[in-house]
Amino acid sequence: MHRWNCSTFTNSPYVFGHLLRIKSREKAYVYAISAAGVAYSVTRACSRGELTECGCDERIRQRPTRGRWEWGGCSEDLRFGEYFSKEFVDAREARNTADGLMNLHNNEAGRRAIRSEMELVCKCHGVSGSCSMRVCWRRMEAFRNIGDSLLRRFEGASLVRFVKKRKRKKLRPLKRGFKRATRRDLVYLEESPDYCTRDQELGVLGTIGRQCNKTSWGMDGCRLLCCGRGYQTKVREVTQKCNCRFIWCCKVHCERCQSEEGVGWCYDVQTFSIQQESTCPFAIVIVEELVV
Repeated sequence: MHRWNCSTFTNSPYVFGHLLRIKSREKAYVYAISAAGVAYSVTRACSRGELTECGCDERIRQRPTRGRWEWGGCSEDLRFGEYFSKEFVDAREARNTADGLMNLHNNEAGRRAIRSEMELVCKCHGVSGSCSMRVCWRRMEAFRNIGDSLLRRFEGASLVRFVKKRKRKKLRPLKRGFKRATRRDLVYLEESPDYCTRDQELGVLGTIGRQCNKTSWGMDGCRLLCCGRGYQTKVREVTQKCNCRFIWCCKVHCERCQSEEGVGWCYDVQTFSIQQESTCPFAIVIVEELVV
């Protein structure tokens, strides 16, 4: 529900088109979530016994628990996943260039997003559920949660510049007084292109034809997502379960209720016509709205 919707292309050697030629916040996000994906997949494969080079994290059993639980189960060994991700993803990046430093920083931010989302899972043992002993282990959150965490970092990414200081090359805030990016933050060197209009050279699809939320004032709202060109509001019938009740024993019986849901669609004021939209699977055109 952003103007940039992470579009990919199957008929091109460049998965994201030529968009990654720009050192933008979108490139920062792609690199971060790619590095996180490698570390996540390897770590999960280790805990499932699918790789012979790794297994469960045995070091964590040395951490004190102050008697609140006992370590057990298979704690996922994120260290090995992070190590593999660094060796695999970071290998081609040059530390003496602006692009390389940016990519390395965002790769590390992606891996740190996994570590910050690790959770403690416990299971009780005892007579009649007394939970006289708790056995716990650590595991990674669902990757969807990690993606959501990186999306928040994407929205608050820091614009930086490349500086050389005493033979050391670093990324610093664009202006003095700006907050320095932490290792968990995403950084970028160039502003993003305009995602409102189609750009075949870069692989930008534009927002014409995109679905939008007509009641939202956020980035998913028709006013922002449609870039002021206007949008058409249509309605569709939605079938949902309703009036559910429990029947002894043991099932739940629900009725099926129908309701109408309004949805907005972005269009170009100069080229739009209702005939062009005749294949749209929506029942009734309520009103055409222009936002200028």
